[in-house]
Amino acid sequence: MRWVIISQSIAILGSSLVFPFYLIFIKEVGGGFLQYGISYGLFTISSSLVHIIVGKWSDKLGRKLFLLIGSWGMAFLLLFFPLVTDVWQVYALQIILGIIGAAQKTSEKAMLADFTERGNRGVTIGKYHFWTSIFTGLAVMLGGLIIDLFTLDIIFYISSLILFIGGFFVLKIEETEN
Repeated sequence: MRWVIISQSIAILGSSLVFPFYLIFIKEVGGGFLQYGISYGLFTISSSLVHIIVGKWSDKLGRKLFLLIGSWGMAFLLLFFPLVTDVWQVYALQIILGIIGAAQKTSEKAMLADFTERGNRGVTIGKYHFWTSIFTGLAVMLGGLIIDLFTLDIIFYISSLILFIGGFFVLKIEETEN
């Protein structure tokens, strides 16, 4: 369970570094609130369309594979954001990120269930959310600092690096037999 907490805290650090400043990014490529809403909606809808499939496949293939797809897939895709010149490109990236996000989100929850026992689930999941929430808060503060010191683009590169490193911690997870 320790490696699940560490790997997902790192993944949340990487993804949360970018998310709060996404509206600024959309405005820089010529969008506004509507485009932000569409972008986030496309992410959510594309994610919803694959949750069930990912759930089935993670039952058969293991959760770790999908956590790796989540970390390394997002790390790869974030490298494209500084190259974006038009809102439609954001939309395309958001659809792909939604699919990759579903791989991470569904397998993360299933793995939490795998690593917990009845009567002890609440405490274990509470500890998990304690650490991932700490890393979310730190990421938001760190993101603001990075944008003040550097540029918005650099935050995507740093997030990508963090998510890439997080994937190596996913490799340390030893899945349990169901």
